[in-house]
Amino acid sequence: MRTRLLTLALAAGLALGPTGCIKKMIFDGTVESTRKGAGALDTVADYELARSAASAGLAQFEGMHRIGPSNTDALFLLTKGWVGYGFAFAEDDYEAAVDANNDDLSDYHKRRARMAYERGVFYGLELLGHQADGFDAAKKNEETLKKWLDGNFDDAEDAPNLFWTGYAWLARVNISKDDPALVGELFIGIAMLEKARQLDESYNHYAVLAALGAYHARTAMSEMDDAQKLFEEALQKTERKSLVVQLNYATRYACNKGDKALYEKLLNEVLTSDDPDPQQRLTNAVAKRRAKRALTKARMENCSF
Repeated sequence: MRTRLLTLALAAGLALGPTGCIKKMIFDGTVESTRKGAGALDTVADYELARSAASAGLAQFEGMHRIGPSNTDALFLLTKGWVGYGFAFAEDDYEAAVDANNDDLSDYHKRRARMAYERGVFYGLELLGHQADGFDAAKKNEETLKKWLDGNFDDAEDAPNLFWTGYAWLARVNISKDDPALVGELFIGIAMLEKARQLDESYNHYAVLAALGAYHARTAMSEMDDAQKLFEEALQKTERKSLVVQLNYATRYACNKGDKALYEKLLNEVLTSDDPDPQQRLTNAVAKRRAKRALTKARMENCSF
């Protein structure tokens, strides 16, 4: 009897093992296909449709991560997805509430945006952790962080993970400027973006150039010359088809520089551009919404125009 039971147990173990592997292969293949197809939403210019799709997608990605916590494609989708949701929708709602002078609503949407970026940072760091340990020790200062990044990320394929994690970090600081602890760690996001640029600056339509340009133009006393060079380079390399470049060039550089003519020229270019790149319809639709808002009297007065 004992021999028979042992035989049955071994047989069951052998049966369950391959089945588990097959299920994992199917799951991993499904997530990989989802990641490859996720970019299709970028071709949709309908803002409200994209909002609904993005919300549903995030719920799906969260579920994928719960089922397969070690799957890096799911982690990437979560990192990118939460950053995109924060920028395209939560921050847009926040800006609209601010312009409506609705303090309660603006506080609510500000918290939503920060939450989105916090989740982007959380999943991004988990994603990077699959490739390299030691982030907590490395973030001690700029030198130790650079050494960690240089020692562990040296391939162009690492650029997307670094870009979205770094962007999430910067965006979280930008929406939480009243938090000294976060502002004090701004260098972490910058280091990740600089490394992403070094590995593959063309990723995501050269978005890293605009992100770094916005950082260098963060105040009128910051590195404005560097910001201008980065924005001009981004315009040239994107052939002016990525309208978020013009948007950020205007609202960050021209606003803080006090250059009203450049501000209006860039924002009007965004508004009059007619589908310059079908692969960027969604982000360009977001840019148009923000550009129209940026040309209102209240927004221009914030730039001292």
